[in-house]
Amino acid sequence: MNEQTIYYDEVGSPIGPLLLAATDKGLCRIDFGGYADHAEELTAWTERYCPGAGWMHAPQHPVVSAAAEQLAEYFAGGRESFELPLDLWGTPFQTKVWQALTEVPFGAVCSYKHIAEAIGQPKAVRAVGGANNRNPVPVIVPCHRVIGASGEMVGYGGGLSIKRHLLDLEKGRPEPTAGGV
Repeated sequence: MNEQTIYYDEVGSPIGPLLLAATDKGLCRIDFGGYADHAEELTAWTERYCPGAGWMHAPQHPVVSAAAEQLAEYFAGGRESFELPLDLWGTPFQTKVWQALTEVPFGAVCSYKHIAEAIGQPKAVRAVGGANNRNPVPVIVPCHRVIGASGEMVGYGGGLSIKRHLLDLEKGRPEPTAGGV
């Protein structure tokens, strides 16, 4: 991957602003917050995975606009799965975990151990947690559906209040999250 463009837009949602980023191959990143909130992190990420790529604000890019539309439908309760091309950059192990996450049904939850077993590596529970934490497209790849083995809520990149909101939305009863989001 060299010298390509990463197209992005910032969209509002019930969980706060989201940064949606895509290449011509597919959606590659979603961040909680706007571009300015993540500029330093985005620069480091770009240099690691796509050196020389430039960022362009492009709300009309077909993948970016489709992601915005499908997320709006999801938050309105009218969509249970996403039909978007993805361009995910990570290790082979991470991509295997992210694929397994897409198979967790809407409204269901599972444990890190369940995902480790699903990918054929039952002892890799901690590594699954690390891959889950590095999911580049939260909500689309539903890492919010993974909970602790005890059934308790455990970490989420957007914060536990957002994770709780997403799970409640999928159960059909959205509740307000902390901070008025």
